[in-house]
Amino acid sequence: MQPKSNRSGGKGHHEVSPDLLLATEITKMHFQWDWLCLGVLIISSVTAGMENEENLDADVEVENFDKQSREADVDRDKSSLEVVYQTPKPTGEVYFTETFDEGLSGWVLSVTLKEDTDDNIAKYDGRWEVEELKENALPGDRGLVLKSVAKYHAISAMLTKAFVFDDKPLIVQYEVNFQKGIDCGGAYIKLLSSSNDLNLEYFFDKTPYTIMFGPDKCGEDYKLHFIFRHKNPKTGEYDEKHAERPDVDLKKFYLDKKTHLYTLVLKPDDTFEILIDQTVVSKGSLLENMIPPVNPSKEIEDPTDKKPDDWDERPKIPDPNAVKPDDWDEDEPARIEDPDAVKPEGWLDDEPQYVPDPNAKKPKDWDEEMDGEWEAPQIRNAKCETAPGCGEWVRPMKNNPKYKGKWRAPMIDNPNYQGIWSPRKIPNPDYFEDLHPFKMTAVSAIGLELWSMTSDIYFDNFIMCSEKAVADRWAADSWGLKKLAASANEPGMFSQLVTAAEEHPWLWVLYILTLALPIGLSVLFCWPGKKSDDYIDFKKPDVSKQITKGELKEETEDLEDDELEEEKENEDTDEDERREMEETKREFKKDNTKKMGREAPVSEVDDEGGEDIYDEEENEVPDGSQGDWSNKSDSEDEKKEANEGIGDRPLKSVRKRRVQKD
Repeated sequence: MQPKSNRSGGKGHHEVSPDLLLATEITKMHFQWDWLCLGVLIISSVTAGMENEENLDADVEVENFDKQSREADVDRDKSSLEVVYQTPKPTGEVYFTETFDEGLSGWVLSVTLKEDTDDNIAKYDGRWEVEELKENALPGDRGLVLKSVAKYHAISAMLTKAFVFDDKPLIVQYEVNFQKGIDCGGAYIKLLSSSNDLNLEYFFDKTPYTIMFGPDKCGEDYKLHFIFRHKNPKTGEYDEKHAERPDVDLKKFYLDKKTHLYTLVLKPDDTFEILIDQTVVSKGSLLENMIPPVNPSKEIEDPTDKKPDDWDERPKIPDPNAVKPDDWDEDEPARIEDPDAVKPEGWLDDEPQYVPDPNAKKPKDWDEEMDGEWEAPQIRNAKCETAPGCGEWVRPMKNNPKYKGKWRAPMIDNPNYQGIWSPRKIPNPDYFEDLHPFKMTAVSAIGLELWSMTSDIYFDNFIMCSEKAVADRWAADSWGLKKLAASANEPGMFSQLVTAAEEHPWLWVLYILTLALPIGLSVLFCWPGKKSDDYIDFKKPDVSKQITKGELKEETEDLEDDELEEEKENEDTDEDERREMEETKREFKKDNTKKMGREAPVSEVDDEGGEDIYDEEENEVPDGSQGDWSNKSDSEDEKKEANEGIGDRPLKSVRKRRVQKD
């Protein structure tokens, strides 16, 4: 017996159908895909917005940037930024500063000749100028520019005061801009060693220096030099010590036509740092990261030691006890004619593969005395194109199964093996130990001695000091303004992408895939697709609803017709269900007849007769005495169960069979 709470208004209790559950799940899935699509679109929009903000912001407040950019295209002499340039002033103790805003005051051009060079190019006659940058120039900011191509340039200046390597760090910093890129040439500086005979007019490549620092490039070799000349304490001679190459890609600093800041920091604890644009690209120790090392080895190989004549360095030797097998024939060839080969049918033995060209004619200017007898050029024989081959047939070659090659004894471990010989070690007579290579020769001048195949190399804002904060402040007041102007005047993201793709065409493929992926996903998940008939029928929920008696009768008739069709397909299963339904109807009729005090004979009826009796009983029940029905709950429950058996059970069974068929 089912609880009364599950019945309402005489309507039977209905379970949720599997069709409804499946349709609900499909609806939920589509709802989730809709949210996924919406999320992708929102993320794409937000990302695009963030990129636009980054491009427009440039980390500084720039007023009317678009307007000023257009003005810069019209008048390149005007700055596109509202930046007021002032010649930077050092904020602490310095040994040298130079901005070139006042020209070349204090600088000396070399008038000497380069040694060991042809006379026509040995003279240091390369031209220098003081001028503004060609791009992103700031009004009033000027620098030193190398103007000549394929010439030697040399210019130098004395420091404000000499730097002595004692207990203070040395910081050297300056700016370089390869305004036309660089093919082959340098942009390094030399800190000239202090001496009584130093004359800047005769500054050339052999002038003693203490430190050489800066960029250099030729071909595809991109270098950033840090070289110092170390004095041998035993001999007094100077050797160049080169810092190890930075473990970064330097190419972009030479080709992007931007102003870059180069900084060298030497510390009294014998360590160093090299920075580009205030970012460390290399660091190390003067004792450990220089080539060759500052201090030589304590021991060296004895140059007089020689390897003994009986020294055996062979780890393996042929087995002296091995004997060549008797059946080993070294005379057998590696390849032999195939005896099973057969000449193909149609082979033209008498036809040559090439014949003289019948259409060729001897040139009119052919001189038989000078050129010899003229012969027509050879062409392929047309008859051979349709035949398996022409000319004398030769059997093809195949590998000789009897071939073994020259016999060699197998290798065994050498019992007399002594290892690889090396000379003995002896104490290094030139050994010394310099624990503080930072204490170099004092510096009293700075110079640029360069050769370049590219012009318009820009130098600016030199500073030598002992405090990093002073150098950083100097950079902020000079290089920082150039960086600000260059960043704000950079082209938009689209222009940068196009420029990059022009240099690297494979980027176009990446761009296309990047754009096609979100579009494809949007179309796949967001575009409404065509729904099949099965999907539409499958999606319709089978929700139970209250129906009238007439509708119940029509539905029952339709269901019985469906059952008859199903019985033809599966007689065993449907016959059991039909009998069960008829038995339920008869029981329902008997129970109602007894309760209502009415006697009626029960006869065998077919499907239609049974349906008529069911309909009459159903129509008469509401008009009968409600007292008898309400006073007997058992009869009421039986009636309800009968109604459910008739109305609900066939529906369930038919739906179940339809789902199984689908």
